[in-house]
Amino acid sequence: MKAIIAVPATLALMYRAYSHNSLTPIGIFVAALTATVHAIHPWNLPFVLLCVFFLAGTRATAIKKDTKAGLTLHSAGSSGGEGPRTHVQVLANSLMSSIFTLLHAYQLRQRREAIGAREFPGGSFCYSWGGDLLVIGIIANYAAVAADTFSSELGILSRTAPRLITSLSFRKVPRGTNGGVTLWGLVAGLLGSMIIVTTSLMFLPLCGEQTKGKVGGGDAWTMSQKGTLAWGLTIWGALGSLLDSFLGGWLQKSVRDVRTGKIVEGEGGVRVLTSTEANPNSMEHFNKSVDTKAKVLKGEGKDAVEKPQGSSAVDASSDEKYPYDPNDKHRTSNFGDHKPTRVAESGFDLLDNNDVNFLMAFTMSTSAMVVAGWYWGIPLSSILKA
Repeated sequence: MKAIIAVPATLALMYRAYSHNSLTPIGIFVAALTATVHAIHPWNLPFVLLCVFFLAGTRATAIKKDTKAGLTLHSAGSSGGEGPRTHVQVLANSLMSSIFTLLHAYQLRQRREAIGAREFPGGSFCYSWGGDLLVIGIIANYAAVAADTFSSELGILSRTAPRLITSLSFRKVPRGTNGGVTLWGLVAGLLGSMIIVTTSLMFLPLCGEQTKGKVGGGDAWTMSQKGTLAWGLTIWGALGSLLDSFLGGWLQKSVRDVRTGKIVEGEGGVRVLTSTEANPNSMEHFNKSVDTKAKVLKGEGKDAVEKPQGSSAVDASSDEKYPYDPNDKHRTSNFGDHKPTRVAESGFDLLDNNDVNFLMAFTMSTSAMVVAGWYWGIPLSSILKA
């Protein structure tokens, strides 16, 4: 892509991300590096797809932002809603496309050098039916992550409660639960994928009658071939949002706040701890306190009182007293409410949200190349050859 277009466009995106608080400072820096990698490609396609995904995704996030903020909770206890995305989230969505873009740019450069720069100075080989699989991987990556973004940001606004896709009974779950799907969310995911694929057809240099028979050219695309590519990639991208729901429902733990019934979201897509994990108000701590008080009531003496590790009768940083200190004449006679306030709603705690997003993007982009290679009769090993 020409630098005269890429540089000001990148600066404009960085300013928009800063002014709209869409990305963290480090996220803006990583996004700028990602845009630079995409701009290295001689075609406009990779850079344009990155821009469209960012603009469409942030727009979907902004829709009824205040309403969505009240549907979930932050791990810090405040209202939920999407905060600025981090550099990890940027890489989770765009790392695979960056790798494919660099590989394909290298392939085009090698071909240009092989035929001579004078004959094909721009290196802008047209894309033929049964062409490079890396291009399919780039488009499939952004179609899938766009579908996932639209499905998450718009599906949560559905009037109907989401159903857990990994549950045999498809039980209803709170909004924001990983693996929770709604009909509106599926439609929104299809829309996000369609936006990316439509953009791809507009900027993909498809071979036409004017390139037939020329060096680097190929047969002109028929309408049937264009339709097959468009619908195939659109549906594939929409399936990415479903795969993300399956992975999230199985491998990512959703934490529900017991008091409000809302899902607790971690800042930047990180894990959220339940009340039983390193929490002094956990059931584990409660059971230990019960055993300790039982010993005191049996008259086993003050030595039977076991204070929690790191605690004292009166914590210097807190006004709260240890309830079972025998030297404290003002200690309470009740246990207090030690019930957990955050419990696991679904899923295993194996991956966080960023891990799930990257795994989905990796799976959908690489499998799209495998399917296209099978359909076109092109070996997958061609992605490493010029």
